[in-house]
Amino acid sequence: MKSYIKKCVSVFRIKFLYGLQYRIAALAGVACQFAWGFMEILLYKAFYEADAAAFPMEFSQITSYIWLQQAFFRALAVWFFDQDVFDMISSGSLAYELTRPIGLYDFWFMKNMAMRTSQALLRSIPVLIVASLLPYPWGLSLPASPLAFIMAVLSMALAILVTTAIVMMVYIISIHTISPYGIKALIAALGELFTGAVIPLPFFPGGLQRIAELLPFGSGQNVPLRIYSGNIAGSALVQAVGLQLFWLVFLVIAGKLCLKKSMRRVCVQGG
Repeated sequence: MKSYIKKCVSVFRIKFLYGLQYRIAALAGVACQFAWGFMEILLYKAFYEADAAAFPMEFSQITSYIWLQQAFFRALAVWFFDQDVFDMISSGSLAYELTRPIGLYDFWFMKNMAMRTSQALLRSIPVLIVASLLPYPWGLSLPASPLAFIMAVLSMALAILVTTAIVMMVYIISIHTISPYGIKALIAALGELFTGAVIPLPFFPGGLQRIAELLPFGSGQNVPLRIYSGNIAGSALVQAVGLQLFWLVFLVIAGKLCLKKSMRRVCVQGG
């Protein structure tokens, strides 16, 4: 077991260091994150000036939500796939992956997670620094409490893991399709909506908000960003983190079982 964990860590480290090489692309991404963040904040400001009492989050909470969203954009985007995996499936080189001294699920999981975290690290630091220096309520506010900060960090780690587990299901489904573009587009659209990437889930109508929060997508960026801003606290915080743990365990177990079953009879669409 110790040797296997060491192999998984090695895969993560190699891919993580590989992702750190794209510094120029990260700088361009930072510029995009700032532009998009300011546009979103100005849009919400127009609505809040009309009737601030009508909204479920304070304006300072929404600005913190947006800056955290932009800082960890790469880590939490459901549509951020590893194209190499789809190429393996379509070309037939998937068969060679089965000879590795590490499980295929764990190998793909570590690669995707390392790719997310390395690129998020390059982008998040400048965004967080600049956003924290902006005047209140336009910038990134301090966390609601020390406990909220600790739980937000824990929830952020779980959100990245849950998001990666969702992406793994897309890889597994792609094994049984001629082209992965359909399932990629579907998950990307659902993920953008139900993770709170388009608008935070508290802005959804009551019934739809509850459904969205219970879906695995709702255990992504929705939870840590709202915990940090103070929108989720008390018993609701414990329930939200508990649901993240549930979806992580469920998706990983289901993914491994589905992949094991898929490997019994693989239909290679390429070579």
